[in-house]
Order: sequence, then C-alpha cells, then structure tokens
Amino acid sequence: MLTLKNLLLTAVFSLITFLIYAQTDTTSNWKRSFSSGLNFNQASFSDNWKGGGVNSIALGSFLNARANYESEELTFSNELDLLYGIQKNKDQSARKTTDRIFFDSKLGYKLSPVWSAFVSVNFLSQFDLGYRYTDSLGEERRALISKFFSPAYLTSSLGFEYKPKEYFWMRFGVGTFRQTFVGDKNIYRDEPLNYGVPIGKRVRNELALQYIANLDKDIAQNLNLKARFTAFANYETLDAIDTRLDVILTAKINKFVNVNLTGTALYDQDMDYKIQYSQSLALGILYNFSEFPVK
Repeated sequence: MLTLKNLLLTAVFSLITFLIYAQTDTTSNWKRSFSSGLNFNQASFSDNWKGGGVNSIALGSFLNARANYESEELTFSNELDLLYGIQKNKDQSARKTTDRIFFDSKLGYKLSPVWSAFVSVNFLSQFDLGYRYTDSLGEERRALISKFFSPAYLTSSLGFEYKPKEYFWMRFGVGTFRQTFVGDKNIYRDEPLNYGVPIGKRVRNELALQYIANLDKDIAQNLNLKARFTAFANYETLDAIDTRLDVILTAKINKFVNVNLTGTALYDQDMDYKIQYSQSLALGILYNFSEFPVK
C-alpha cells in the first residue's frame, strides 16, 4: 500500500539521485563545512575544603558537518550534528551530560528569490543509555528511560520554505509524516508514557503540520549564534503542540580553542507534561573547515 511516508521518501530520494547524477560537472555549486571538538572540565577539592564541592571530571565531544548545493532552480542541503558528553563525580557512577544524533536533508525548488517548495527528511535519536537517578537511604539507584532508537524520530515533510537572508530560513511543512520508534518494549516500565508509542508496539505514526525556524549568524567577530525552533502539531490533536528550541553560542578564542554555551528547551506531552530543559558551558579544542561565506 502506498503511504504518505513512502511517497515522501520516494520523492526525496528520487530527486536526490537526479541531482547527484545530473550535476556531476558543477562541483563549484557545492559548499561544505566540517567542525569537531573536544571539551574537558575538571574540579578537585581537599577533604577539609570549607567552601563545599565534589571532585569531578567531564568530557564532551561534538561533530557538525554540512554539504549544500545551490543552482538557479534547485537547492539541496544536508546537515549532520553529533553530540556526546559524560561526567563522573566522586562517589557516583558516570553519567552522560549530552547525547544527540541529528541528520537533516532537504531538497528545494525555487519559486522566487525568497520562496521555495521543498521535500525533506530528518532523523533524531541518541547514542547511549539514559537513566533516571534517585537516592534511597544513601544508595544510588537508576532506572533505564532511554537508549539508542528508544526513542528515535524519523520525519518526512513537504511544504514551503521562506529564506529572506542567507543566515535565516523558515519551513512550513504542510504535509509532515513522523514515525516515533521505541525499539525496547520494556522502556515503559520506567517511562510509563513510552514516548507516545502504544505499549507492546515499537512504532507510532503521525500526520502533522510542522514549522521550523533556523538562525545561523555571526553576531560579532569570532562569535556565532545558532538557534533552531521546531513546532509539531498532530492533525488529530492540534491542542497539544510539541515544541523544541536548541541554541548554541560559540566564541572562538583562537584557531583551535573555543567556548560553547548550549541550551535546549522542549515540550512534548508524550514525554512529560512539563517543559524540559538542559544547559551546558564548555571550553575545548576545535577543528573547523568551511567553504561557506561569513554571515
């Protein structure tokens, strides 16, 4: 049976194949970038340190890669974003601090200088096991609440994109199909909402309206701001809109050292009825290569 998901994916990959093979002699239309870094934080205190504190060590890593193609009529943008961090405090087990796998691919056909029709597909999950930690009579206890592909989100969308500036765009996905995967059927024991997937099942399908706004701008010399806001409204439950905001502020100290301030806020009733948020600040080593112009 032909489903919306199959239709969208067929359109995406058919157009991608056409683009790759039809434009093999126009490599100058491609722009690529790659950045990767390693962050390290450490703190230690003597046993008689009166200010309080706990010995700790933390390690974080990230990788971002982009490859974009643009001609007079077509645009083809791809982005891979990987994050992973872990922290070890004295008398506690190691705990992850950041964990993200994100891939986005979009093919657009220009309707005007600022408007395009597009089809896209993106994937979101995490690498490692995630736990909820509690303390019982001085003993640390943990409950498994997430892992690789539990959950994972595969979203296919078609609609219109508005891009008035090189550093800012908005997508209006009028036909969006999202699949939520929970590969481990036992996750619900410690995460009763099971990320919206019916207990005993591994996947949930949703048809929705999606809005995405993306900003990637150098707001000062050696200071870059990236922000991405997503709203997802299931057509069956328009009163419960999922939202997510990711912000990364990067200050480049020199060619190989940078400071990153990252934050995420999200609301999804399939996870929790309250807003979730996370924040981190890190100093680290950076490798960066980019063919994109300064924005």
